Amino acid sequence: SRPVLPSVEPGYLQNLIPGDAPEQPEKWQDILVDIERVIMPGVTHWHSPHFHAYYPTANSYPGIVGEMLSAGIGCIGFSWITSPACTELEVAMMDWLGKLIQLPREFLNCSDGPGGGVIQGSASEATLVGLLAAKERSVRRIQKLHPDWDEGTIKAKLVAYSSDLYAVQKHMTGVPYCPQGSIISRFPLADVLHNIVTFTSSCFADQSNSSVEKAGLLGSMPMRLLPTDEKCRLRGATLEQAIKSDRERGLIPCYVVATLGTTGTCAFDCLEELGPICNKEELWLHVDAAYAGSAFICPEFRHLMAGVNYADSYNFNPHKWMLVNFDCSAMWVKDSQYLIEAFSVDRIYLKHQHQGRTPDYRHWQIPLGRRFRSIKLWMVLRLYGAEGLQQHIRRQVGLAREFEALLRGDSRFEIVTDISMGLVCFRLKGPNQLTKRLHDRLMARKNIYVIAATFQDKYIIRFVVCSRVTESRDIAFA
Repeated sequence: SRPVLPSVEPGYLQNLIPGDAPEQPEKWQDILVDIERVIMPGVTHWHSPHFHAYYPTANSYPGIVGEMLSAGIGCIGFSWITSPACTELEVAMMDWLGKLIQLPREFLNCSDGPGGGVIQGSASEATLVGLLAAKERSVRRIQKLHPDWDEGTIKAKLVAYSSDLYAVQKHMTGVPYCPQGSIISRFPLADVLHNIVTFTSSCFADQSNSSVEKAGLLGSMPMRLLPTDEKCRLRGATLEQAIKSDRERGLIPCYVVATLGTTGTCAFDCLEELGPICNKEELWLHVDAAYAGSAFICPEFRHLMAGVNYADSYNFNPHKWMLVNFDCSAMWVKDSQYLIEAFSVDRIYLKHQHQGRTPDYRHWQIPLGRRFRSIKLWMVLRLYGAEGLQQHIRRQVGLAREFEALLRGDSRFEIVTDISMGLVCFRLKGPNQLTKRLHDRLMARKNIYVIAATFQDKYIIRFVVCSRVTESRDIAFA
């Protein structure tokens, strides 16, 4: 019953509340009245059946109850002793989840090896955690090879890779040309100019999530954003060429982020090509499946994660598409010792008599404190069951297919990429200005919420089935 997008302007709220906190306590009734008066007019309704932007943020009654219990118990489970149930339920839930998607056993807490799972706050955190662990692993490895190199010298040479741009440039010979990457400050000007002047036309679409590039900034490691193929996939040959080029420049390749379900077009990088290269060249391979990873609970989608056995870390967000309220980002590593070595800072007040028998998750993450997130995952898995979650994923994929069919039945539209999961990328035929005008009008009306992107020089609209309560009638309305 509410518009999916609010009609307020920046600064609206400051005029609706006092400039200072109240001296005396107020009544619950007055506060709840102000929720409707002050807050609701400024809410973008991510759970509206008319929200089709970005990707889903999960929501369910079991998730809400689990969230309330987490808040009510209010523990800070940074070690086993600070709340045994918090740690032990997380260990169990990460095994439940890993088994549901058939993750290789070496990633599970129940395996005989050093692997295991941990709940992070977001995929952004998981990417940064992986980068920092990779950084420490590389420093230790290089110091053994070059004992005379200090830590600062090694860290200054480290470089990471992920996908960013689709760029297939055909020369007169017809051979595709792939540029060196979008971070150019480390490369000679002649190479940069060569990349520019060789182009005859450009085809670009952002692929990896912006958080991947941010991880490079926060971790002080240049992130080379490599070109993808015509299906927006990062390929092994491209990575191999980048590694060779950087080694010739005296750099040390360290970290690769492969994406299963990219932000722009929900494309899947070629893990079976990237993995063997990373393993051979001793690069840490982190797999980011933030949105699409939930779909791997369905056997028919599991082929898309082929090659995950090569990864050092793997992450997806149950809080996106698997009905677990934000925040709940599931991360697994093959060897947890690399995380512990990167993040372990012990103090006497943090020690306890059971250390070493169960994980102390403070060593697996950036902050010390952590919430009892696993309780809402436990609630959702039990109250839906694997079958219920599979039905949810399949139903939303089916709704995306309904939207696709409606577009294909209208000669004014074209679909510009393969339909992937719950995402449809489309445009009006003709010049880009037509699609841009359509998008502007949709945003002005605020009846549905979709966002724009670019692909192969084309202005496109991304339509995602997001809300748990979306039905066929909402697809028809959109």
